[in-house]
Amino acid sequence: MMKNKDTIKLFEHKQIRSVWDEDKGKWYFSIVDVVEILSGTDRPRKYWSDLKSKLKKEGSELSEKIGQLKIQSSDGKYYATDVADAEQLLRLIQSIPSPNAEPFKRWLAKVGSERLEEIENPELASKRMREIYTAKGYSDEWIEKRMRGIVVRDELTNEWKQRGVRAGREYAILTAEISKATFGITPSQYKNVKGLQKSSENLRDHMTDLELIFTMLGEASTTEIAKNKDAQGFPENRDAAKQGGSVAGKARKDLEKRSGKKVISKQNYKALEEGK
Repeated sequence: MMKNKDTIKLFEHKQIRSVWDEDKGKWYFSIVDVVEILSGTDRPRKYWSDLKSKLKKEGSELSEKIGQLKIQSSDGKYYATDVADAEQLLRLIQSIPSPNAEPFKRWLAKVGSERLEEIENPELASKRMREIYTAKGYSDEWIEKRMRGIVVRDELTNEWKQRGVRAGREYAILTAEISKATFGITPSQYKNVKGLQKSSENLRDHMTDLELIFTMLGEASTTEIAKNKDAQGFPENRDAAKQGGSVAGKARKDLEKRSGKKVISKQNYKALEEGK
């Protein structure tokens, strides 16, 4: 499942919008923002359009490899935007005569080094993420559950990867199966319950403590079942996902029966986040 984190990175006090793709393990940067900084033009979209056509005529493969992701614009809305990873950006820099080329390369290297540090030292990544949630106003208790949920999710996706499940669409389908068995609804339906409309809004960042706990139970159970049954490939892991979610679903229903209160809640953290 793709999980994008919209963020703003600064280059000499200028903004470059970027998105972290957890499935691919890399940052993607808004090309228009980069072009504006390097070229100094007040019409970066036109500049990039002309440059893309020029590169294509020259036979460059760069323009063909450029993808699009939805990134928030200055009006607060999300638009499909041409993006590039660090390697593609370095190639792009070579095509734009600019005195900012060298400092930009150093900036890009710094962004990459931060990620490498987090890969080598997971505790550093965890610390940075805790700081982000704390700054947004989440409670320490909620953060603990959210962080544990991230670990459980990583363990599950690592298991899927080893068992021949393809990242992207297949991850999304299996995640939906776990959710349906756990809560009776898919993640997209869950987002509707929460009133989340933007593609960038992460459902789990808007879950209550109990919702996070049952999400973890469904995914941890799926991991355990896949291991014990040695599930291989998508069909077998789909069965494991349904069974793992069913474990959490039964526990949820039992709690609801005994407590007299539904676990699924409309509560979200939009007001909390917007207030920051």
